[in-house]
Amino acid sequence: MSEIKVNSIKGVGASTAAITVNNADGTCSANITNNLSNRRINQNGQMSVWQRGTSITSQGYSPDRYYQKFSSAGGITHTISRQNLTSSDTPYDSGFRYFMRHALSAAGTANAAADVHTQHTIEAQDLAQSGWVHTSPSSYLSISFWVRASTSQKFYLNLRTRDGTSQAYNIPFTPSANTWTKVTAQIPGNANVQIDNDNDKGLHLNFYKFIGTDDTGGSSENAWAAYSGTAKVPDMASTWLTAGASTFDLTGLQVEAGSVATDFEFRTFAQEVALCQRYYESNMGPNAPVTTTDGSISSQWAYMGSQDSNSLLASTGIVYKVTKRTSPTVTIYNPSNTGTANRANSEGNEKTVTAVYGGINAAGRVYVSGCSAGDYVTYNWESTAEL
Repeated sequence: MSEIKVNSIKGVGASTAAITVNNADGTCSANITNNLSNRRINQNGQMSVWQRGTSITSQGYSPDRYYQKFSSAGGITHTISRQNLTSSDTPYDSGFRYFMRHALSAAGTANAAADVHTQHTIEAQDLAQSGWVHTSPSSYLSISFWVRASTSQKFYLNLRTRDGTSQAYNIPFTPSANTWTKVTAQIPGNANVQIDNDNDKGLHLNFYKFIGTDDTGGSSENAWAAYSGTAKVPDMASTWLTAGASTFDLTGLQVEAGSVATDFEFRTFAQEVALCQRYYESNMGPNAPVTTTDGSISSQWAYMGSQDSNSLLASTGIVYKVTKRTSPTVTIYNPSNTGTANRANSEGNEKTVTAVYGGINAAGRVYVSGCSAGDYVTYNWESTAEL
């Protein structure tokens, strides 16, 4: 019988091996970049789901699973919006159709207390069961994403664990101005990293566009260290913040276990929506904010029932499409006037919602004051179980 003994197989002109053989036990590892399923740990990496609306100008979640923070950076407007990719954009040829844009209305101020970043948080149990041995320096987490900024400077992707003694890892990246750049990084495990197998916060991914000197300095790059709230990342240039009407674009975020950043794993829109609805859901459905004022067209309907503690109980019938991560916070809005939370419309009149009761699968009771038994009530609702 013939056999071939090799240490590795490498393509002509390639810098890394396609297949590497372990000489001790005969096993091998392969650098595979075709689409292997169920390896992307994070949700909404292709920026397709925007349940709260496709544009915001205040701090909060949008797109789904991304929290936008901007504070103490001068009296400017920050706009987070969904944008369409075209065939002239490099990520388009890789299958992406949307990106998240952070646009500034004017030049900001690089105050010491300034903080401008986008945060994506991964649930602890999703990391704990991903295949990444987070305590081993020979086991890796791979992160990849597409980024474009209107100015060229060093930005940081800051990783922060939340279990045990919080640890941090800073990934620097410097895209050329107005040029799509794909960033990849391999993060080794570390004995000090703790990831619990539960439904709480596991890992923050913080994309820092600028953070002031109150919270920078003395932090290393590409190495794990104990997290410090006053040294989150190294000192940052303020070029992007102070240049004027700057933009920062992001898409194609993928977090996966393994030492190779593979091709992005695309999911159907329905799959991605369902994954996001573990953390947020509303009666308006995907890509329409719960604060949409359309009267009773899209709203929930119920009839007032029994008297209870000076409020009338509406049996809501709110059954979630997806079981929530934890018992959610439910907020009710009058569909004819969504400017104030905890209001409902009863027979054309705005009434106060005094309490909402439910669990991870449904919100079964809404208490509305000032109604009469048999009155109909309409309302919009949102259910939040974010990390």
